[in-house]
Amino acid sequence: MVNTPTVPALGSWVDARNILCIRLDSLGDVLMTTPAIRALKEWGGTKGVRRITLLTSAAGGAIARLIPTVDDVLTYEAPWVKGSGAEANHGGVAVMARLLQARAFDAAVIFTVFSQSAFPAAMLAYMAEIPLRLAHVRERAYQLLTHEVRESEPQGGIRHEVERQLALVSTVGAGARDGRLSLAVPDAARGAVRERLSRLGAQRGRDLVIVHPGASAASRRYPPPRFGEAARQIAARTGARVVVTGSDSERAIAEQVVAHAGGCARSLAGELALDELVALVAEASLVVTNNTGPAHIAAAVGTPVVTLYALTNPQHTPWMVPSRVLSYDVPCRWCYRSVCPEGHNHCLTMVAPSDVAAAAVALLAEGRGSVATGTSPDAVSPFAATAM
Repeated sequence: MVNTPTVPALGSWVDARNILCIRLDSLGDVLMTTPAIRALKEWGGTKGVRRITLLTSAAGGAIARLIPTVDDVLTYEAPWVKGSGAEANHGGVAVMARLLQARAFDAAVIFTVFSQSAFPAAMLAYMAEIPLRLAHVRERAYQLLTHEVRESEPQGGIRHEVERQLALVSTVGAGARDGRLSLAVPDAARGAVRERLSRLGAQRGRDLVIVHPGASAASRRYPPPRFGEAARQIAARTGARVVVTGSDSERAIAEQVVAHAGGCARSLAGELALDELVALVAEASLVVTNNTGPAHIAAAVGTPVVTLYALTNPQHTPWMVPSRVLSYDVPCRWCYRSVCPEGHNHCLTMVAPSDVAAAAVALLAEGRGSVATGTSPDAVSPFAATAM
């Protein structure tokens, strides 16, 4: 760690009670920051005493309200964050700085991936007159930060996103006693999901498998027909109930999966609020998904996950949960691109549906503590014949 010349004593961090955490990214990024947030919250045995406010994007804010260690959530579409959709508003930063200043925070921790600069958020915290300010940096921040940690990625190796954020807060003394992701499942949402599954005609007593075929970046999407074929094989071999999820804009993708699943799947795309999606994932025996938010929701609630993992970047694999990470090795791996630069997406498209099904069957068997066995492809559909 490299400190600026005017650094307050490290003991000042121990005394901080009103802490601002800044993570201006998406749902999955926020979830992967929860172990570091919990470390700050519970530091020094002061659980329930420190107040944690999270400044995040609108997408991050939606999930942040279900994180037990976050006391308050502020949303801000920062103009320096990719995909924020923020319109030009040259006074917006000053307005947010005044809002933060009014809350009299003792400290601010800025969480970033290595490809992001912490300087804009550091300037925001500086303008808000927050006394203690911590972040990873490549260049000297001088007065923008009181505590800076020299950026080592990617040249010094790339860590998992959870490890990166835990390492950041540990430099000021906040060690983690529990490295798991954290997420609360509302009772009302759990009840609503169980009722919805009953209305779907899903037969009880069978495994519930969620297939989530969407992802924000095209380079991270396994083809929907292949998801459908994998779902068909999973249901045939295990008798599992299969539910396809997605946002309202992903209904068409979900329907493609259902169409190729041979009658074994039902779509709930566009029908679930976020808390209901979390509850559904918690109810499930397994989630099969791309590298996207539901993979991290599954990790946070302890549901095993099969991830179709595009080799765009290595640091977002499922964390501390039974999992299988499937990809096809390619020379262009770790391209960090939202669109495949080669135009073929071979790191995903070369993964066979049978491999996806085999991984799912193995994880389901591990969950039951048994050896995987197959059933006839003509087995009775796990859904009753009632119409949705």
